Amino acid sequence: MKYTNQTRFLVAVDCIVFGFDGTEYKLLLIQRGFAPEKEKWSLMGGFLLPEESMGDAAARILKQLTGLQDIYLEEMQAFSKPDRDPMERVIAMAYVALIDIKKYQQQINDDFHARWFPMKELPKLIFDHQEMVDTALNKLRYKAAFHPILFELLPEKFTLPQLQTMYEGLYNTKFDKRNFTRKVLSTKLLKKEKEKEKLSSKKGAFYYSLDQEQYKQTILTIQNFIPLTDITDTKD
Repeated sequence: MKYTNQTRFLVAVDCIVFGFDGTEYKLLLIQRGFAPEKEKWSLMGGFLLPEESMGDAAARILKQLTGLQDIYLEEMQAFSKPDRDPMERVIAMAYVALIDIKKYQQQINDDFHARWFPMKELPKLIFDHQEMVDTALNKLRYKAAFHPILFELLPEKFTLPQLQTMYEGLYNTKFDKRNFTRKVLSTKLLKKEKEKEKLSSKKGAFYYSLDQEQYKQTILTIQNFIPLTDITDTKD
């Protein structure tokens, strides 16, 4: 049986993949392979199949279009303006992923010309995809202030200056170095390594790694992870 006198809609899934290369944030885009807007820059998107859950569809679409697999995808929200797709009525569910670009670079295929774009140099995107990206960034900024989710963007070993650069890049601002370091170390999430990174300076900076057990416990709790007074003047 089916519900009578009801209009059928298509359901799409779009994946917003943010990456960090150690210096700046980037967004993974593809060239759309079919009309409308063929060969224009797009998020990774496709339609939900009858036998799939949203999460299954997001994982399938991401693998088909980019080659990426086994990465964490978080459901964000639905986008449902009646005219968002010029072809027909399509409701889209957006998913967000955070990845270390260098870790996954070899996994990405070129079938759909997947390419990383710096966040400050994004091309014009199809449909409402720019709105999706802007919404995802705002949600990420809010969540990252209270949860250590940005560590998904980092390699296994990293320095405190690299960590600070990553947070400053998200909020488009500068943090006080001593205040930031004190706040981060107080979370007890980091383990200090013996070796140093010496490419950036003669003195070098110690590497740190994430305490995985502590991270698993902390990711579910709310805390003031970074100095909120430092992000009050954040500008887009």
